[in-house]
Amino acid sequence: MRALEQRGISLVRACRLAGYNRSNLYYRRGAKDDAALKARMHELAQERPRWGWRRLFIIMRRREGYDAGETRFLRLYRELGLQVWPRKKRKVNYVRGVLVAPVSAPNERWSIDFMHDRLANSRNFRALTIGDDFTKECLALEIAHSLGSADVIRTFEAIAFERGLPQTIRFDNGSEFTSHAMLRWAAEHRVHLHFIQPGKPTQNANAESLNGRIRDELFNLHSFTNIFEAREIAEAWRCDYNEIRPHSAIGYRTPKEFADVFKINPPSQLSAA
Repeated sequence: MRALEQRGISLVRACRLAGYNRSNLYYRRGAKDDAALKARMHELAQERPRWGWRRLFIIMRRREGYDAGETRFLRLYRELGLQVWPRKKRKVNYVRGVLVAPVSAPNERWSIDFMHDRLANSRNFRALTIGDDFTKECLALEIAHSLGSADVIRTFEAIAFERGLPQTIRFDNGSEFTSHAMLRWAAEHRVHLHFIQPGKPTQNANAESLNGRIRDELFNLHSFTNIFEAREIAEAWRCDYNEIRPHSAIGYRTPKEFADVFKINPPSQLSAA
């Protein structure tokens, strides 16, 4: 560049002719800042091994005040070798002719499902997962060795005490959901039960997505010694999922941040108003 200046060509013109960004000539990488940022990135990635670079970036900027740009953050992320290997996904057949209306408000539809896992002593346990299709909140993650219709209804009513019941509840055709007790409860509370077609789990996509996160970020990373430890860790994960983990479907906000915009009031406040 100096040789070009000696020949009477300005630096600005030389960069324009070469198609070179002039700001790159003055850029100096901050080694100390990179070292501090790398250390925190590595520490946070160890705490949350199934989070990709974008969620780590959002957390570090919003909650910890780091001012690194995306390009710099991604470069350091790759230098540290923190890339997350994708989970293997099963191939599923697309279900034609089954359209589910999109939701437009909180508490419009909940999606429910069961999961299975084992304790360290090889004893099986079940997990009941409940999510709000609109806010993406995990409303419940109940763990027990056995869960029946009475347990599902009890969980519904515990959630309803804080936010009321939904218009629709969507789930598969498990015996816990098709029992007389469940049908009677739904009729008494005027809740519509939406049963998906047998053998078509993709029709309950929101529940399957939530289950995938629970499997990947909770069950695959912990070995529970007993059912009480499993419940404690699962509840801590649920709170973290709702209040800290950014969700891509709602603009990388947390489900709680997104739900707070709509000000979901408990039934008592609604009746008093």
